[in-house]
Amino acid sequence: MTIEATATDLQAFTESWLEWYRAQEARLAAPHGFLAITGLHWLDDRPQRFPDAPGTWRTGPEGVVVTLDEGEELVVDGTAVRGEHRFGVLPERGGVDAVWGDAVIEVAKRGGNDIVRPRHPDAELRTAFTGTPAYAPDPRWVVRGRYLPFDVPRPTTVGAAVEGLEHVYDAPGRIEFELEGRELSLTAFPGHAEGTLSVLFTDTTSGVTTYAANRALTVGPTAADGTVTLDFNRAANLPCAYTDLATCPLPPAENRLPVAIEAGLKIPRERGGV
Repeated sequence: MTIEATATDLQAFTESWLEWYRAQEARLAAPHGFLAITGLHWLDDRPQRFPDAPGTWRTGPEGVVVTLDEGEELVVDGTAVRGEHRFGVLPERGGVDAVWGDAVIEVAKRGGNDIVRPRHPDAELRTAFTGTPAYAPDPRWVVRGRYLPFDVPRPTTVGAAVEGLEHVYDAPGRIEFELEGRELSLTAFPGHAEGTLSVLFTDTTSGVTTYAANRALTVGPTAADGTVTLDFNRAANLPCAYTDLATCPLPPAENRLPVAIEAGLKIPRERGGV
């Protein structure tokens, strides 16, 4: 390969990374993204009112119920609702976004608990956001690995950013790879898109230059020969890296890597990063 071709490839690699980085930042700082969250409210059978959401909220065997006062209104699935509205029993990691003026009231289930998490575009965390520090993209952090599916998915319990909360994921397999001369492996969880995997991990930069609790890496579809590509330049922060109002999962113990992965997103400025 010529030097010119190498330079061209590096430019394309960098431009692709920048496109990914900008998309990450845009989702985070969207008008109703995670930086817009103003409260994390845990529901039980006692009716409760919250300062950043309309109505009185409760939950029970039949799911989440809100009772709106006279003059209060939510828009759920495009329909205006008043008085009592039943959201029903929500699936784990599922939820409904109800519109209230320029805000969105997220009603969700996390770790077996029903929550209300309002998102207001004028939240200070969002309006003051100036971007996330990151390592410069470097092709040396793109490695090939081998995906080894389990015979059956393994239920895997992990902790959460919220103390006392747990998440359970069905891990479909693990990824083996070599990095910095070390043979390593990572337990993988299902990704958001069909055919993809999601990996939660820490490494020896965690708590030093990268967020201490976790980072996440999306792994694309497995090739016909069983290989996958891990591009650690795209190691992303989860919402808990920016706000205490997130319930993000922590990596399983075996995903604490004994190497320094100086790639991807760093500690957010909101947590003291530079």
